Amino acid sequence: MLVIHLPFEDLPPVKLSDTVYHALQWMEQYRVRELPVTDNGEYMGLIKDEILLNEDENGKLGDLEHYLIKIGVNTNDHLLKAVAVANAANLNILPVTEANGKLAGVVGTNHLLKELGEFMQINEPGAIIVLEMEPAQYAFSEICRLVESNDAQITQLNTSGITEDNKMPVTIKINKLEVSDIVATFQRYGYQVRHYFGEELYANELKTNYENLMSYLNV
Repeated sequence: MLVIHLPFEDLPPVKLSDTVYHALQWMEQYRVRELPVTDNGEYMGLIKDEILLNEDENGKLGDLEHYLIKIGVNTNDHLLKAVAVANAANLNILPVTEANGKLAGVVGTNHLLKELGEFMQINEPGAIIVLEMEPAQYAFSEICRLVESNDAQITQLNTSGITEDNKMPVTIKINKLEVSDIVATFQRYGYQVRHYFGEELYANELKTNYENLMSYLNV
């Protein structure tokens, strides 16, 4: 998904000619920590509330231009880049610019999180398996083959950073809930299964609770 297709916030930008007081009022009204600053429609950067709170409220934003954070994404950037930029800078809102540098709008990080969840099909039913392996052991094609050999498919696969003991976590989402057979296959082929979350765990927990209850009633 491209950024241009994300829902933009109804948040007016402030101008270099606006006062610090005006910007702080906007922040309070719209409950944000930053605001995009423009000059004749051109995006100049973000101003944070922590900067404004230490300035004269009658001062102009143009006098604080050196505090502006030059950060944002383009309308044609991908959703994942937008998420990465917002997360790295710990932003409340993410400015979006057009190719000519004009401000197209801003996207709230809450919308980014929602769109990321839909992009990763988080709400789709399925089980999750977390493998841990040496980086040299990672082979996407073999992982797919082992899953598919159990009449299942991978709907999402993500690798994480290398751990201190030089292991690479690989998180897989499977399009079925019962994955004990897939877990056994991975273990048979030498993969270390760190965690797995599926229907059988929930079913086993219910079974255990039921047996405990029956034992209690029979006492």
